[in-house]
Amino acid sequence: MSQVGKTSPPPLARRLVAEAVGSMLLAALVIGSGIAASQLSPGQSGLQLVENAAATAAGLFAIILMVGPVSGGHFNPVVSAVDAAFGGLAWRDAAAYVPVQVAGCVAGAILANVMFDASAVSISTHHRASGAHLLAEVVATAGLILLIFALVRSGRGERAPAAVGAYIGAAYWFTSSTSFANPAISVGRMFSDSFAGIAPASVPAFIGAQAVGGVVGYGLARLFYPPIPAAPGQAAQVLLPRDQPAAASNGAVSGLARGISS
Repeated sequence: MSQVGKTSPPPLARRLVAEAVGSMLLAALVIGSGIAASQLSPGQSGLQLVENAAATAAGLFAIILMVGPVSGGHFNPVVSAVDAAFGGLAWRDAAAYVPVQVAGCVAGAILANVMFDASAVSISTHHRASGAHLLAEVVATAGLILLIFALVRSGRGERAPAAVGAYIGAAYWFTSSTSFANPAISVGRMFSDSFAGIAPASVPAFIGAQAVGGVVGYGLARLFYPPIPAAPGQAAQVLLPRDQPAAASNGAVSGLARGISS
């Protein structure tokens, strides 16, 4: 299935489709599981959050494994920007990733609404932009960025899909904002007036807080894991490597966790 020694990433068009599909599935997962939780456990907000968080953690793990070898499995403009800042993704490619991530998350919100027999588009009325929520988004995003790039820069990139799923699942609980940590999903969740929605008026502040968190996470990753020499032409690997998709016919993923250079 793969050319294990290949170092060049797949064509940009293929990576963009992978990011769009992954982002769509992520939004459908977050919003759909929120709607299901509301229907299965009416009036029990704690139980609803357990169900929503558990589904998101497990599903995110699976989605990263699904398309990560193609695009890097970002689904998040902050991750793409930090990858570009570290030199693992060309800035022009990062700029192309962002609109497809946003479009994918919007499509996923619509898909989730339709799957649960609701209006395709229902603008959320769930206001979230308090000071505590914005601080939580800074913390959640900084932690996510530090986690991803700590694993990659220390040669443990094969652990990222499980680690990212676990972190987001936990951050549903230890952050007051329930850890959006992603500008694209913040936009997508405007389009579902459900348990997982966010009012449009809250989104700009959330995105600003997430950008601050991205800068903090980038700085911490550089501090904890300084730049390392890289072989000529070595590609950075984020979440799953773009140049070594799946090594064996049995579906095992190998050749992970090569260093990220800056």
